[in-house]
Amino acid sequence: MRSFEWVDAKSVDEAASLLGMTTANAPVIAKAGGMDLLDLMKEGIVQPTRVVNLKSIPSLGDVQLDMSGMQLGALVTLAQIERHNGIRSHYRALAEAAFHAATPQVRNAATIGGNLLQRPRCWYFRNEHFHRVAEADHSEHQYHAIFENHNTVMVHASTLATPLLAYDASVHLTLGKGSSRTVALKDFLLPPSMQQERDTSIADGEILTQVSVPPIQPGTRCAYHKQTERDSYDWPICDVAVVLQMNGEAVASAKIVLGWVAPVPRRALESEEILVGRRIDEQSASEAAAAAIRSATPLAKNAYKVPVLETVIKRTILAAS
Repeated sequence: MRSFEWVDAKSVDEAASLLGMTTANAPVIAKAGGMDLLDLMKEGIVQPTRVVNLKSIPSLGDVQLDMSGMQLGALVTLAQIERHNGIRSHYRALAEAAFHAATPQVRNAATIGGNLLQRPRCWYFRNEHFHRVAEADHSEHQYHAIFENHNTVMVHASTLATPLLAYDASVHLTLGKGSSRTVALKDFLLPPSMQQERDTSIADGEILTQVSVPPIQPGTRCAYHKQTERDSYDWPICDVAVVLQMNGEAVASAKIVLGWVAPVPRRALESEEILVGRRIDEQSASEAAAAAIRSATPLAKNAYKVPVLETVIKRTILAAS
């Protein structure tokens, strides 16, 4: 790890100004919890000349729930999300995803902003050697994508993105001096690449300051499930978030999001259509799960993920009912 300058930003404007000074030869990087950044620096993937600490900006750590929905500052930790009574009551799938992410020690430091902005956990991406190879051979792809894997086999690393997409979340990006924009999370996440500097649509100098989630409507039911190889801390084989809007006992609308199986979290649109107008039972859940995996294109070593995903989808739909 090469030496770098450390700056504690006192405001979003100051942080944005500092980040705007980044160049190809002198990268300036923002740090929230630092869980992913420190790993990338140790691995030689990121070599900043200056690190801008955002933890010194208190306003980015606020949680607000009201009639307009929920606003989470970018520095809200995963531990805050899992423990917050309001989030557990109204946005249970998000709280469950936070609870099942990483370890208690990591959850106390990792932030929602950092979780959305983290880089792929692919072992080829995490090895500096493969960044110097024109076209890396991803032949050891046991944990890689089983959908949309023609251009990249890497999967997006954010666990919180799965339930946040099911809740139609948006992110707020600030450039400083009153300049800001709001981007739907579905448009914010980009397929991972060995060549690009980030896997989101955030621009140089922009700071992710807030995540917004619309209010939960009456009759909403939700569930989240993360499947790993071991019960102890592990990266997911897949995770699934289900948000159902009920009309009595029938489904009025459904959102089913699949994580860790495609370059970005994937909406199971065919499954959602199958559930609309029907009661949730073994038959409807099985049909929806089968539809979700129908277009899978597994690779030579990750076909096992297809039946695992089908089972997790079915269980999560039934849990939401």
